[in-house]
Amino acid sequence: MKNNTIQRAIIASILSITATSWAQTSVGLGRADFRDNCASCHGHSGRGDGPVQSFLVKPPSDLTTITQRHGGKFPQELMWEVIDGRWSGDGGPHGSREMPVWGQEFKARAMTQPGDSATIAEWSARNRIVSLLKYLETIQRP
Repeated sequence: MKNNTIQRAIIASILSITATSWAQTSVGLGRADFRDNCASCHGHSGRGDGPVQSFLVKPPSDLTTITQRHGGKFPQELMWEVIDGRWSGDGGPHGSREMPVWGQEFKARAMTQPGDSATIAEWSARNRIVSLLKYLETIQRP
């Protein structure tokens, strides 16, 4: 019985440390992905003032007010769908919208080596979307 309790305590502490590291890494990855993939349209601050915004038909959203626009709650599922974009159909890298279909793009980027697994690439794409969501939550204005 003692060994079982000790094992559970060890597993719980490992999971706790891993979860903390994961959260920090996820926000960092989200910040880097935002800078590399989103800031050209949405701006470095996320306010829709990126250097290419004047060339777009529809102005990019102010991403710092997502929570305000949704009654004080960050809409995780909606934002997942917007970032992933694969729900909108396969119409090239941008689908039927100006914003890139990041789920498709991130998955393709993960499939760079021969023999790469589509399952691993899908999880990589999902991780990057979760990371972007975590980062976007940190830039919300009160």
